[in-house]
Amino acid sequence: MGTWDAKHRQEHGGAATPADSAASFRNLCRSSPWKWQSLRFEYSDSAVSGPGPVRAWLRRPGALRLESADGILLNSTTGINDSRDGLYISATRRSWLLPAHLVTPVYDDGGLVRRRPEAAYGEPSFGNGRFAAALDPVELAGNAPVPLEFPNANAVEILEPAHDVDHEGRPALEAVVSPNPGYRPLDPGAPLLGPGRTRIRIDAGTGVCVASEPLDAESRHGGHWIRILAVDEYMLDDLFVAEPMNLTDVRAHIQWPLRPNPA
Repeated sequence: MGTWDAKHRQEHGGAATPADSAASFRNLCRSSPWKWQSLRFEYSDSAVSGPGPVRAWLRRPGALRLESADGILLNSTTGINDSRDGLYISATRRSWLLPAHLVTPVYDDGGLVRRRPEAAYGEPSFGNGRFAAALDPVELAGNAPVPLEFPNANAVEILEPAHDVDHEGRPALEAVVSPNPGYRPLDPGAPLLGPGRTRIRIDAGTGVCVASEPLDAESRHGGHWIRILAVDEYMLDDLFVAEPMNLTDVRAHIQWPLRPNPA
């Protein structure tokens, strides 16, 4: 199935059994790289000190702008148009991997990713690695299903069947999960899951982990909250570079004043 077809089909398959529900949840966790190219959102993390949520503009691959709630610029990507000749000259296999949206994964019947191919994955980070992990929460599922559904074989155990919820006006899939011995977080210092139970929400339209909430008192890793404001919005380079290029935003009407003819 093509990327466009998968992206615009139903957001996740109708789960008739707990096994189907668990598979849909895990496949949704693998799907983020093929569901969007730009995202505008608000992000809060209990492990990052600061006044209120930050506002973020992200354009794949690697372009990120962050502002405080009152509009103060916190971070802006630099060098997004720099030459990558040094990367390619290094002659490592990884330097020649294609971005994820240019390769085709294996989809399930609901248009979600069942098996991820080898590609150049990775999201910009802020504060800690949980920011990047939330944008592509594959650490909750792994790149592919485990060969057999033995107890504790998956990266995380789904303790309650995944079900549909509303998150900030958008449909999401929610489940209560706990880490298994095979859980490998992107950032061990700031994982999406701590020890014990955690309530997780995955946005149905983007595959982004929009909320994590520890449920056990002994879990002190904190949680996060994302409010998605826009998906696949057109974003100019000026949002992300240190020195604006003064490009014209062609979406806005351009006024052309005419001087009157001399009498």
